Order: sequence, then structure tokens, then C-alpha cells
Amino acid sequence: MTAHAAPLGRHVAYPSGYDATLLFPIPRAQGRTALGLRDDAVPFVGLDRWHAYELSWLDPRGKPQAATATITVPADSPWLVESKSLKLYLNSFNATRFDTAAAVRARIADDLSRAAGGAVAVADGLPAWAAADGAFPLDSLDIAIDQYGPPNPEFLRSEHDTASETLRSDLLKSNCPVTGQPDWASVRIGYRGPRIDHAGLLRYLVSFRDHAEFHEQCVERIFVDLMARCRPQWLWVEARYTRRGGLDINPWRATPGLEAPPSGRDLRQ
Repeated sequence: MTAHAAPLGRHVAYPSGYDATLLFPIPRAQGRTALGLRDDAVPFVGLDRWHAYELSWLDPRGKPQAATATITVPADSPWLVESKSLKLYLNSFNATRFDTAAAVRARIADDLSRAAGGAVAVADGLPAWAAADGAFPLDSLDIAIDQYGPPNPEFLRSEHDTASETLRSDLLKSNCPVTGQPDWASVRIGYRGPRIDHAGLLRYLVSFRDHAEFHEQCVERIFVDLMARCRPQWLWVEARYTRRGGLDINPWRATPGLEAPPSGRDLRQ
């Protein structure tokens, strides 16, 4: 299956009832092969955390219920789930009766685990707004930028001294590889090792601006490029994408051994 066979970017009938076949998995190996990685031997751990803002179903008497949910897909699952198919799948619950909210969450977890090929967790509700984390704001740098694609790792360089810091930019933008529509995100990068040149990193992140790739693949590209060019002792990269169709995604990739960050949302989400 390829992305161009997905429901993304074409008319799809509104689902009239629960339908797990609406989920469209895409092999993670597609994006990782482009980075020179074997899907079974990647240099990172991670997860893809989805926030679902528009979840609804009918109770046993036909009364609509409304809820939100947090969905966590492990990055070592062999498949990612295409975003529009996830939206259509969740919409298929709108006219379907369930005994309890727990039954809804269990059904979503089971279906997504089958689609992704890994253990997907579904929790009720959304995380709280994230508190300020003291990250250095790369966007405050007064620099000239004139390259907007393709992503250029030549911008990445490190200095001789050692640093341990967290960096942030709200200027990450890429495009959907099928429709060409923009995807916007805030990205955080934490590391320890040779100090990463801030100006070069910001230019690198902005060079994704005209690049077409799925969210998860962009984060993995950033991780791989930083490891190759700057060689930190440890590294993590998290992108918090803005909402589309009632969903946002927050991929996180890190050096093995690091713990996943606590769940949280940006004000832009």
C-alpha cells in the first residue's frame, strides 16, 4: 500500500456505522529506508501521541455521548496510521451504540493495535496545557534565512564546548506528501554533547518548509540528521503538530534509554 491509495486527498463517504476497515496503515519502513535505516534496527525509541478532540458515540438508549481521548502508538510498531483514515474511523463511532465509554476505548485500542502491529494505548481525556519548560527560543535569533527546502543537514554543526540544553522553535512547517497542504508544529530538542549551533539549527528546521513528508517521518529525519552531524551523547526530538480534523499528533523520538516526556499540549493545540 502507498500513501496515494489512502483516503487522504479524495472524497470519501461519511461512515454510517462503526467500520474498522477505514483505518489505513502505512509501513514505517517507507520513510526509514529514505534515511538509510532498517526498520528493525532504528537508532531511536519513541512514540506517536494523538489527541482526539471529537470523539462521540451513542449510549444503549441512543443518546449521543461526547468525549476526548489520548492515543499512544509505539514507534517500534511496523505501521503508522494515516491521519484522515483515523479521523474517518473515529467518525464511524458517531452512529454506533456502546454500553460504556470503557468499551469505546477498548475497541479503539484493539483496532489500532491491529492496524499498527503494536500495542496501542487509549486513555480518556486530554493532557493539560504544558508548563513552560525553560527551553531556549530559537525563533528569537535575528538571522537571515533564504532556504526553504529540501531539508538541508549541512546547516547543522556543533562547537567544541559541551552543552546540555533544551531548544524550541515554533517555525517547523512541512507539507502533506499527498495533498500538499501545510502541517504546522512546535518542535523541542533536548540533548547533551557538543554544543549545537543555534542559528544553523534554526535554518535547518526552516528548510523543512517546502518539504513533503508525514509528521512522524519529519521527526525521525530531524533526529537522524542531528545524530549524524552533531553527535550528541543523547538526544530527543518532539514535535507538537497543530490540530487537523479534530486530531493532532505529537511524535517523540529519543536515544534508547531515555524516558518519554509527560503528556502535554501547547497553547497552539
